[in-house]
Amino acid sequence: MSERHFDLDDLLTLMAVLRDPEQGCPWDVKQHWDSIVPHTLEEAYEVADAIERRAWDELPGELGDLLFQVVYYSQFAAEEGRFDFHEVVHVLTAKMLHRHPHVFPDGTLSSRREGVSAAEVETQQVHSRWESLKAEERDARAEDAAVTSVLDDVPRNLPALSRAAKLSKRAARVGFDWPDTRGVIAKLREELAEVEEALAEDDHDHAREEVGDLLFAAVNLARTLDADPERCLRVTNGKFERRFRQVEAALDDEGVPLAEAGLERMERHWQAAKRQEKT
Repeated sequence: MSERHFDLDDLLTLMAVLRDPEQGCPWDVKQHWDSIVPHTLEEAYEVADAIERRAWDELPGELGDLLFQVVYYSQFAAEEGRFDFHEVVHVLTAKMLHRHPHVFPDGTLSSRREGVSAAEVETQQVHSRWESLKAEERDARAEDAAVTSVLDDVPRNLPALSRAAKLSKRAARVGFDWPDTRGVIAKLREELAEVEEALAEDDHDHAREEVGDLLFAAVNLARTLDADPERCLRVTNGKFERRFRQVEAALDDEGVPLAEAGLERMERHWQAAKRQEKT
């Protein structure tokens, strides 16, 4: 491997060459806006996974893969004469300057807050100001695009749990929310009762609909606890996988095939796995 450290300009050059119809890579040349989106989502999750596993040695590579997605879209846009990577950087920097007047009082990179340390700035005030500025930006976009709802710019291709969290957060911001966590818990019980009622009536279509309502209520509970529902579920997925693998290992030690173990035996090993985690 070359000892030279590549920089951002090298990466942009690499992408331009990959996309060159004559000298580029056939796979890269065939890609387009829509074909890259699934890769972008996958790379974002791989970054999150590396962080949650504290796999710091893997993180530079995963972050690079995610950055590569941005470079890809920027190359598509440059080829179509829409914008380029430098415009992406400009728009991002300008937006962050606008959203951080408590850091850059004059709205320029050279300006600095004086007399108050970061620790002394009220976090709640910063968050409130941030949300207010984002709301102003949404209002400006609404004027340009005839947006008619506070929910209009919540991305539709977000994972369902994340989108539910954003939808409920937007609604809560304008007062459509429970006064406290007890209200959300009562809603959870209500939705679970409706699932049970639909099942009692053998109406599985209605039961599936009510399960969706139950999940949405659970997302709201996560929001009121200031928790990311996607992360909550990823943690639980990891916990389930870890415990189930212990069940498989225990059955293997006993010489019992998994398919023949039966629920009672598997449950016994499951509980043992849970107890082992608590010790």
